[in-house]
Amino acid sequence: MPTLQLKLAAALAALIISVSVVSGFLVERGLRERETARIEASLAERLVLVDELAADASLTGTPTPELDALATRAARAARARVTLLSPQGRVLGDSEVPFDRLASLEDHSTRPEVQAALGGRVGRALRRSDTVGRRLFYVAAPSSRGTGVLRLAGELSDLDEAVWNLRLELITATILGLIAALALSYLFSWWALRPLRELRRAAASIAQGDLDTRMPLRMSADLGDISDAIHRMSVRLGQQLDETTSEKERLQAVLNAMVEGVLVVDAKGRLLLVNDRFRELFDVWGDLRGRAPLEVLRNADFEQLLNDAAETDDPVSCEIQVGGVDPRDLRVQAVRFPSGEAPRMGTVAVLHDLTEIRRLEQVRQDFVANASHELRTPLAAVQGFTETLLHSPDLSDEDQRSYLGIIERHALRLGHIVDDLLVLSRAESGAASLHFAEVDIAALATSLVQDAKRRPTASRLSIDLAVTGSAMAWADRQAAEQVLSNLLDNAIKYTEPGGRIEVGVEIEGDRVRAWVADTGIGIPEEDLARIFERFYRVDKARSRELGGTGLGLSIVRHLVQRMGGKLAVESEFGEGSTFSFTLPTRPSEVSAS
Repeated sequence: MPTLQLKLAAALAALIISVSVVSGFLVERGLRERETARIEASLAERLVLVDELAADASLTGTPTPELDALATRAARAARARVTLLSPQGRVLGDSEVPFDRLASLEDHSTRPEVQAALGGRVGRALRRSDTVGRRLFYVAAPSSRGTGVLRLAGELSDLDEAVWNLRLELITATILGLIAALALSYLFSWWALRPLRELRRAAASIAQGDLDTRMPLRMSADLGDISDAIHRMSVRLGQQLDETTSEKERLQAVLNAMVEGVLVVDAKGRLLLVNDRFRELFDVWGDLRGRAPLEVLRNADFEQLLNDAAETDDPVSCEIQVGGVDPRDLRVQAVRFPSGEAPRMGTVAVLHDLTEIRRLEQVRQDFVANASHELRTPLAAVQGFTETLLHSPDLSDEDQRSYLGIIERHALRLGHIVDDLLVLSRAESGAASLHFAEVDIAALATSLVQDAKRRPTASRLSIDLAVTGSAMAWADRQAAEQVLSNLLDNAIKYTEPGGRIEVGVEIEGDRVRAWVADTGIGIPEEDLARIFERFYRVDKARSRELGGTGLGLSIVRHLVQRMGGKLAVESEFGEGSTFSFTLPTRPSEVSAS
């Protein structure tokens, strides 16, 4: 049962019980007064009869059997206890006390009814009799002869029984009335409180987020106003919730689309919001709200930056390093909000990933250093031998031809470096446009292997071709030829005489796979991750001796990527290497890549 119904039922029950108690008390008191008055009147009438019976008796002496017998006869006639008393208050006869005990009874002159009778009046009293041990109503009057006192005592047992029966009836009526009243109060309160219950259910639904709940239509005037107010409130809340949700979704979409990481903490330094980029930078997932940044990120510098930003209105920044599987360099800028004298609500931090910038800076520095080093050697040779030729006119023709050959060789090397740099630059920047068409990679590999076998340097090697039928790829023919040619040239350069080279082409699903495997010097495991860098050589001395520029594999990687392919290498130092790449067979895969 709802609390309000319980309260109404309890109030009604208390009212019924109170009314029953008060009315019972009043009825009982009235009953007692009426019955007492009736008993008194009856005893007074019977007292006259006793006075007539005792008209000839003398009530001035001592107790005698005759007076005691008179009291007994009068009691039977009056149907009440009769006591005969002397003017001094001594009991001369009593209908309920044996004669032999009369002498032991105390003096009754102190009894209030006896005192009144000795004074010439009719005395009345209601009390428990010490002599007979019962509650009695006493009426006493002086004898008509003026020689003593006549007293009658009436039993109150009937009155007590009547009062007890009345109490039982009142209690029964109260219980029945209470049951009936509770049942009626339940039904009435259920009916009367039904609109309130409907309002409560509707309000509870709204509180739980169901803003589409409609208020009940049938209401009284007052409740109707409340229902309308709640309905308007729910509509307004729904509008505000939609606006807030849309704003939150827009904000979250903007934050997740940012390339910078964003973190927001509250005034207590607990996490409120992070975007997806922040989670990626620190590799933290799950629900982070309410947690401390230091607990989540384990970075004391970042924690100190947030503390510093909370103490000033000016933005603060620093650079931090994030370790782990993928180390990153981050620049963090933090500022408290709102600024000014308003109480601080929190701090927002924006993290910029500088890892790629630092890497590109390092690549640029390495490229400048490597390019300078690669160009310095042939330039120094050309310059040195040119000066020798210019300042030594007495050189023999043989020495002059030897020096000119050296100059020519280094000039050609300079030309190769410049050409490869231009090719690499165009491949990286996309300046050189590729012309895609169907290219038979198997036929292209066959042609390159046949040409390579004619080289003097390849005469001491075994070059095998593993091709079965055509293998059409969607690629640029010139780029594909350069990729295969560079890989084959490297295999020839770094394979000792008597070694074996295999060039193969096959179809793998919707791609064409080509590979060049050799039994050459191989690549150490620690160098595998860097062999596609510009000017990087595993065996620098041998590479320069063979005329390598250190740019071939960089060119291969960029050309394969631009054609939508993938490049891979497997090698074991001293055992040989296998370079492979795949190219798509359909134009859609080129655009998707």
